[in-house]
Amino acid sequence: MTAPPASVRASAWEWTRTLVLTANIWWTTLCLGGFLPGTRVFMSALTGVLLAVHFADPKRGVRGHRAGWLFVPFLLYAAANVVWVTPVRWLGWEDWFNWAQAAAVFWVVLNGVEAPSCRRFLCGMLVALGAVAGVLALYQHFVRPEWIMLGRTQADQYAGRSSGPFGIPNSLGVFTALLIPPVGSLVFGRGTTRGIRALSALALCLIAAAFVLAVSRGAWLALAAAFALRPLISPGLSAGKKVAGFAMAIGAAAGIAALLYLSFPIMHERVDQLVKDAGELSRPILWRASWKIFLAHRLVGSGAGSFDALFEAHRPEHFLNQPFFAHCDYLNTLSDYGAVGFILLFGAAGIVFWHGARARGLAGAAFTGLVAFALHLLVDFHMKIPALAMIVATVAALVTAQSWPSGEASPPAAHGGRARMAALAAAVVGLGASLAWVAPKHYAQELRRSAREKVDRMAKKGVDVSGQRAVLSVVRKQLSDAERRDPGNAQVYADEAYVDSLWALVEPAKTVELGTQVESESRRAIALCPVIAEFWIRLGTGLDMQHRWVEGGECFVRALQIAPLRADVWYYQAYHLSLNPRDPGPALAAAQISLRLDPDFLLAQILRQRLGAQLNSSP
Repeated sequence: MTAPPASVRASAWEWTRTLVLTANIWWTTLCLGGFLPGTRVFMSALTGVLLAVHFADPKRGVRGHRAGWLFVPFLLYAAANVVWVTPVRWLGWEDWFNWAQAAAVFWVVLNGVEAPSCRRFLCGMLVALGAVAGVLALYQHFVRPEWIMLGRTQADQYAGRSSGPFGIPNSLGVFTALLIPPVGSLVFGRGTTRGIRALSALALCLIAAAFVLAVSRGAWLALAAAFALRPLISPGLSAGKKVAGFAMAIGAAAGIAALLYLSFPIMHERVDQLVKDAGELSRPILWRASWKIFLAHRLVGSGAGSFDALFEAHRPEHFLNQPFFAHCDYLNTLSDYGAVGFILLFGAAGIVFWHGARARGLAGAAFTGLVAFALHLLVDFHMKIPALAMIVATVAALVTAQSWPSGEASPPAAHGGRARMAALAAAVVGLGASLAWVAPKHYAQELRRSAREKVDRMAKKGVDVSGQRAVLSVVRKQLSDAERRDPGNAQVYADEAYVDSLWALVEPAKTVELGTQVESESRRAIALCPVIAEFWIRLGTGLDMQHRWVEGGECFVRALQIAPLRADVWYYQAYHLSLNPRDPGPALAAAQISLRLDPDFLLAQILRQRLGAQLNSSP
């Protein structure tokens, strides 16, 4: 996507960087985009190796292109935000790691992948990955619709849509929207050899198929808008040419949209649903919540990774989704990091984009893909998906290298002793931090996630926990290992408290003893993070197990204050109140509220039946 001097030859160091980055992008993308923390262990190790190889290269210093330095202030600010602001520090570090990795990839590609052969290889691997995504999308659509990577099963909400190597169809949509303009340029542009044109045409067909089968309305609109906006933001064009280019893009997009609408039933259904709902239903709820969170923490935000926890105060009745993110990276950043973080991050990105608008040829087409990606961030959380963050950072760096010549950047670092020592220190720090700090946190989170998934599966199926000794033993071991690897993860302590409270059903004689343990684990979780309702529920449960019913009640009330419209919180309140057999009325009322919020909540249904029978049998 760039045109470096033909005299630039790739060294072994540069080829190593290129291959490591390629392996990292492919691995992470094919592992559901790196959404699961377990796949991030190897990803973070490869990122550490990438940084080590870059800074250990004797021809590289610690200085580089000015664009690479633009993101350093945000990373420093975000790290301070995690340390001093966020109430969910373990999630804040996870968010910071993702931003830091994207910035590291941008830096290495911009400053360390300069040879034409390496850039061609990297671009070719991205195109090949897009083609593989197309094959997977076709397989999902025509062979096994329920299949996704890593042996998992696709969520029911995505029925009829393909997600390719990702777990979310919108991720596939934005990935293909990013690739379609540059690959199309290879097919229809000038200066491409016949062999490359033929391979590119095949890849374009597969990528376009994936783009269609993802059935991502946001991706369709974003790509159409990017093609329409490209002539308007391109410097050097006359006003007439800008308007003509805009009109042609709009006409072409409208024609393609009409054809697809008439040809594919699921597109017909998705578009009709959009019209019926007058837009989106769930996303505006998240957007309003993120804006309210920002208004309450305007300067520095509510803290990195805190949106999901603080959303509970703004959850409307009957909204059952667990959002995790705000489904708009701009608003998510604004609410998490405040005005300061938003300006530092997107101000830097804006400068890069402003220079990228100068790009021509293949790089110019790649810039159009970046515009589509940026537009789609308005309605989704793509920068929270590690693979997408690395891919867009790679493409942005390749475009920047062509549109922002190095002559406008900082001068090359001297290769003296001090510069060499600084570069080697950066290599050691990058590799050491990845292997000794980042990877263990990801592994701990994966152990916790896997353990909690087993427990949640039992709860969802209504399994009799008293007969699940073997499963709970495995889960307790996993959580103990997770605690040892990351003692700052508050959710681990809460999950340990949950499992120990369930163990009382296996060994009822130890209920009081286990209650003491549950209380201790819950208090550790609350000490690290007092703003999550579940942690107070675990503490209340531990106190109830010790027959400290009044103290436990205060904890359940605190949980309701944090999450007043969560069906599961009302269920736990109902269960707590049901421990008072003299008056089942308040417990039954709480169970009724839980079922009003979620009529399908199985545990609340069972509890209501028991309380109803108890109330009817009372004199």
